Amino acid sequence: MLKKGLKLLPLFMVAALFLSSCGGEGAAPTNAPPAATGGPAAVSLADIEPGARLVYWSMWNEAEPQGAVIAEAAAAFSAATGVPVDVNFNGRDIRKTLEPALSAGEVIDLFDEDVDRVINAWGDYLLPLDAYVDASYPDTNGQPYRAQVSKTLIDLAENLGAARGYSDGGKIHSIPYQPSIFTTMYNKDLFAAAGVTGVPATWDEFLDVCGKLKSSGVTPLTVDDAYMAALFGYVLDRVVGAEKCAEIVANLDFSDPGVLRACEIFEELADNGYLSSKAATNVWPAGQVDEFAKSAVAMYLNGTWLPNEIKSQTEGLNWGSFAWPAIDAAGDGVEANNYGGQSFGINKNTAYPNAAFAFVRFMTVGEFDQKLADESMGVPMGVNANWPIQLAEARNVFENSSKRLPWAVNMEDNAEVNAAIKDGLAKVVIGEYTARQFADALAALK
Repeated sequence: MLKKGLKLLPLFMVAALFLSSCGGEGAAPTNAPPAATGGPAAVSLADIEPGARLVYWSMWNEAEPQGAVIAEAAAAFSAATGVPVDVNFNGRDIRKTLEPALSAGEVIDLFDEDVDRVINAWGDYLLPLDAYVDASYPDTNGQPYRAQVSKTLIDLAENLGAARGYSDGGKIHSIPYQPSIFTTMYNKDLFAAAGVTGVPATWDEFLDVCGKLKSSGVTPLTVDDAYMAALFGYVLDRVVGAEKCAEIVANLDFSDPGVLRACEIFEELADNGYLSSKAATNVWPAGQVDEFAKSAVAMYLNGTWLPNEIKSQTEGLNWGSFAWPAIDAAGDGVEANNYGGQSFGINKNTAYPNAAFAFVRFMTVGEFDQKLADESMGVPMGVNANWPIQLAEARNVFENSSKRLPWAVNMEDNAEVNAAIKDGLAKVVIGEYTARQFADALAALK
């Protein structure tokens, strides 16, 4: 059943194979999670516990596209397996409500939120899922679940779990879904009209693209205040590398020569007219709505959520995507990007771990993984799913990313740093600051 009076959408019997895992032959309910390694055989993990019913707390609101798909999926799963799914749509308030409820022992079998938050904020409540991920199921065509979903995201879940250092010996304690990646969105028609035939991978190539776009009468690049620190972080990353970026922010020491180099890059972009003059005053979402969506600007560094955010203003826009180019040898290259997504966590105290993971499979492989991507114009988790046409090129960026950057490459970790970047970058755009003055203002934070 669904809370808050949401009406059920039509049911689709798309998971008949799940029926084979119901009934009297299933494992008895237990509060003990399966072993992280060398756990039960795959057949026992596929058996849904008799009498299972699930309580699922979601980060989505029922009116959001994601919420509507989840509601439909919960109904379809219940029809296919006989397992009721009680969905509690918390919205973003889950960040405040979930931990107290878990701490009080309220019955919550699974929940979702940002992949980092699930591990870092609620990691003490998570069931180890290594055995489930490595097992095979009828609904995954007899293949291990791991082989059916994005390797990039499963590897991320494994790395995050390993970094946290669980005493239960497991590494995977959450299952990502609806992945996202930070990438350079561009207007393919504007590129073609300017005579640009390929996407840039190096800084010289990027500047060449900018020159052609400007000559065609189009401003190459813009940014909103909400993403200024991320843009600066990406440039600094390509100059000095992610590890150095983290060190600079942690020590509040912007005296590194690479900082001046990054500031000089922004000065060059502004002086040449490659960075929109409106970037100095754009308050989100002005840049993406008033400039990029209206084809006045060709490029915007943002996430794969952007097409969905501005879909009502961009009907017919020919979307493209490429990784922010490499700049200096000491920095990271196009393989380094910020990526992540939402993530499912299963409560280690659930009485129905097999049923909970069956629902996770239902949401991440097959019809509802695809439907979630289609309805939210987002990225699917399943390897056999189709990406929205607006994100077709983003798939290449995603699949070729071998290094994960933190959000804004740490430039938003400190509120003072974030504010100084916004102020200094805006002043560079309008010519009030030189690159040296921008760098000095950052160095003065120490």
